[in-house]
Amino acid sequence: MSNLDLEKVCAVARKAGSAIMEIYAGDHDVEFKDDRSPLTAADKASHDVIMAGLRQHFPEIPILSEEGKDIPYAERKGWQRFWLVDPLDGTKEFIKRNGEFTVNIALVEAGRVVAGVVYVPAQDRMFFGRVGDGAWRVDDGNEAMAINVRKADHEGGLTVVMSRSHPSPELADYLKDITVSEALPVGSSLKFCVVAEGRADLYPRLGPTMEWDTAAGQAVVEAAGGTVRQVNGSTLHYNKENLLNPFFIVKG
Repeated sequence: MSNLDLEKVCAVARKAGSAIMEIYAGDHDVEFKDDRSPLTAADKASHDVIMAGLRQHFPEIPILSEEGKDIPYAERKGWQRFWLVDPLDGTKEFIKRNGEFTVNIALVEAGRVVAGVVYVPAQDRMFFGRVGDGAWRVDDGNEAMAINVRKADHEGGLTVVMSRSHPSPELADYLKDITVSEALPVGSSLKFCVVAEGRADLYPRLGPTMEWDTAAGQAVVEAAGGTVRQVNGSTLHYNKENLLNPFFIVKG
């Protein structure tokens, strides 16, 4: 994927973010999916923009989106390359109006993420990266700044990213032997990005996530020099028959 291609994906994410913000500025009606998680009109608006944009620029690459996830495994298992999209990650953050929701677009090749874009529309902040090539952040449409993970200070203590919406006893158990200097509550895929830009050292996710929740954030972290691994140390694999992720640990 070239710089030009990545710029096109960033532009698609920004346009989707604009569609979200139009709804965010008004009185949004909350619907509910089958699993009773919140779904807003913004999910649908963002999905439509992303599908149209990716199909325009990359008509040969199939798309798996949270809002169009019912593609049978028999059809997608042969995909060697595809887009993995979460049109609005952090629906709870959207409804709470705390601004910490994101648009996520990732490119997956042979089951591994290779590039990703995470856009934060309420902050006009874009994170993007290509694994092996680098990661960047753009604020308010200004120049892109390279970002990198930081070296952890294990003696002084680690800054640990925690979910605003999903605290768990498993997390407390995992952290009991780790010196934590600061706990940083963050919503949506922004949790990956604060590790990627060196504001935090560790993000243990010991609760359920789906593949579209993590792919773009993982790409940014790995492009910035960090790692995203299952608890047993193996890599996260994408386009599985069951799209639920195993538990994982993000490290700077």
